[in-house]
Amino acid sequence: MPNKETITKKIVDFINEIGIETNYMQIDEPTFLPGILIKEGVIHIDTHKLLYPGDLLHEAGHVAVMTGEDRKKAVGNVGETKSQSEAGGEELAAIAWSYAASTYLSLAPEIVFHPEGYKGAADWYIEQYTGGTYIALPYLQWLGLCYDEKQAALQQAKPYPYMQKWLRD
Repeated sequence: MPNKETITKKIVDFINEIGIETNYMQIDEPTFLPGILIKEGVIHIDTHKLLYPGDLLHEAGHVAVMTGEDRKKAVGNVGETKSQSEAGGEELAAIAWSYAASTYLSLAPEIVFHPEGYKGAADWYIEQYTGGTYIALPYLQWLGLCYDEKQAALQQAKPYPYMQKWLRD
């Protein structure tokens, strides 16, 4: 398995390539996830405090499924400012997005779904996604980011986990 620095670089390069800005810096304030701070849609990374590189994909997933206007205003724990139903939908969409990104990057699902995250359900998420149960796929499809099998066939395109685009308009 590649080391933490190699995985982090691969993930950060991808996040930047799709249009989400990142910035390496020392983070002194408390954060929702160690070593990651979102400010105005930019993902700030403190590599000394970052514990799990896969968390970067999850947070990028949150930023990616927001509207462009919301991305510019996103700060801190991005789910805190949403209603419970909005936050729940975006959380599930960020999980589905991060799985698609890990697949695209040829990273093991355990990189994103690590044992210290997902309220103890990491193994369950791995089982669901690797087994083809794509939780929140309809939400990602509604956002115009990907297709399910049926829509992919109609569009003559690849189905999820392949993404048609990575950022919501």
